[in-house]
Amino acid sequence: MSEVLNQQALAQYTNNFLKEVEAHVEEGEWVKMCMQCGVCAGSCTFGAHWEHSPQKIFMMIRAGKREEVLTSDSMWMCTSCYNCVVRCPRKLPITQIMHGLATYAHRLGLAPKDQPTRHFSALFWNNCTQTGRVNELKLTLGLYFKNGLIAGIKQAWTLRHIGLGMLLAKRLNPFELLKGHECEDKAGIQRMLKKAHELEHKRRRLG
Repeated sequence: MSEVLNQQALAQYTNNFLKEVEAHVEEGEWVKMCMQCGVCAGSCTFGAHWEHSPQKIFMMIRAGKREEVLTSDSMWMCTSCYNCVVRCPRKLPITQIMHGLATYAHRLGLAPKDQPTRHFSALFWNNCTQTGRVNELKLTLGLYFKNGLIAGIKQAWTLRHIGLGMLLAKRLNPFELLKGHECEDKAGIQRMLKKAHELEHKRRRLG
């Protein structure tokens, strides 16, 4: 009986999901090095609001809980303060792993749809990669109106004093709605991004 339980435990911690994370998630090969001390959980400034701390996420990966990990919003809560990395006894790149898991979940279409950080990240990336510069007005409007016209108008009205202050300080230009600041070599930026995608695809394929 004990031998059967040992085999089950071994199978649980040598699962395909751990190998998947090692192959497709940035710095994922470090997950197996976690010794479950809990220092990362105790060091996180946002830890009380996480559904799963990094310690728990790593344990769940090793236990094969693929859906629970990839649909969790915990990775999206990371603020990149690096407290966990600095204090980890084994110097695991915890921040990079958490962001890597978030990116991988997003790529697979498993990330929580209504997670605010996920929405902002996608909006920001799509905004800045078009011209090489962030169009702040379009970014702001995209955030305000993500839940529809009425919600956007209410949000804009609530923050009207901030908007007016930015306008007077020349930090907000209404004409950016038509055409914002752009980098000179937009084609070069697109070539750079294409090359980066090719290298990332090659890395994942070889992994």
